[in-house]
Amino acid sequence: MPSRFTIPVPADFVFRRDVCSYGYFLLAPNLWVPERLTLIRPLELTSGIASFAFSQPRGRGKPIRVVADRAVSKRDRDEAEPLIRRMFSLDDPDVRDFHKVDPRWKRSGRARLFRSPTFFEDLIKTVTSCNVTWPSTVGMNRRLCEVINPAFPSAGQLARKRPAMLRARCGVGYRDARIVQLAKLHRSGELDPAWLADPANSDESVFKALLALPGIGPYGAGNLMQLLGRYSRLAVDTETIRHGKATLGMTGNERQITKALHAHYDPFGRHKFRSFWFEVWQFYESKQGPAWTWEPKTTGKAFTAALLKD
Repeated sequence: MPSRFTIPVPADFVFRRDVCSYGYFLLAPNLWVPERLTLIRPLELTSGIASFAFSQPRGRGKPIRVVADRAVSKRDRDEAEPLIRRMFSLDDPDVRDFHKVDPRWKRSGRARLFRSPTFFEDLIKTVTSCNVTWPSTVGMNRRLCEVINPAFPSAGQLARKRPAMLRARCGVGYRDARIVQLAKLHRSGELDPAWLADPANSDESVFKALLALPGIGPYGAGNLMQLLGRYSRLAVDTETIRHGKATLGMTGNERQITKALHAHYDPFGRHKFRSFWFEVWQFYESKQGPAWTWEPKTTGKAFTAALLKD
């Protein structure tokens, strides 16, 4: 029998807005169903894989309704809840502070960013988003789930794979060996998500630790910082440069624009990524409507500026 339960949320939490706030909500194994304003995805629990449907039928500030496709025990729920809370950034302590620093977003309530249930999944998704078009990122993550694990491959599973197999069957290209290396580091404990997320460790030390990981450059490290709830770094890629040119009117070569971008967002301090990102997201939505209306197989595969149509 399917199980149903609820997850309490902060008073300002709006499911459709806060789930559809970052592109990873469109990557497998996530499935956004716009007509139902529901996110569906499997989670791997100790008792096995269960698929969950998440929604907020009573609206702002009301609990998230969770419907599992099978019976789940109290132990299962206790295991799933922190994964769910991480996905939806429910425990973000700095929403009000962000709105003080950048009041442009207070009325809309923008603050939280969607992420994966685990840091490791965010890590692999970041690797698959580097130096590639968005449709290719979508395809890589879909195949990782189809070939290895429908709830997303674990570090243990990927650590045991041959790079050539990942390249051939999952289409990850040159990222094959790096994915296996990262999985081995995570499995061995050398890569410790708890240390990276610990507020006692400075953003500078965490950023340096991320840069030391195989295949993680400044963009990847910056993106992983925000996925850890650390928003003091920008993740500069072609979309960032486009935003600097087209929206902020910056001129010069890529290096000059990058420098100008950092200077522009420095006043937002530890919230600079959020201030930048919601400007970019607002641009996307101005082209294709609110993100919660996007069909995953159409707009969801082509929401970057290079692919959007006027």
